[in-house]
Amino acid sequence: MGNTNTIIIFLGCIMAIILFSKMFILPMKIIIKLIINSILGGLIIICINCIGVTFNIHIGLNILTSIFVRNTWNSWSYITFNI
Repeated sequence: MGNTNTIIIFLGCIMAIILFSKMFILPMKIIIKLIINSILGGLIIICINCIGVTFNIHIGLNILTSIFVRNTWNSWSYITFNI
């Protein structure tokens, strides 16, 4: 009798772990994608600032501008290269 209860509890715990992992995997993918896009956007802003020194152009570097620049860069490259 004790063996059956242990097996049922063990299977229930495995099912709970699978359920919670599937529930949290999508938000983690979104957060990781946001972090990667922010870093790449910051690098793009740094490149623009290095080139823009000669033309007296400067873009402030913060999290919002890096996300905006990265998403705009993705849209621009999609439009120009997929025509």
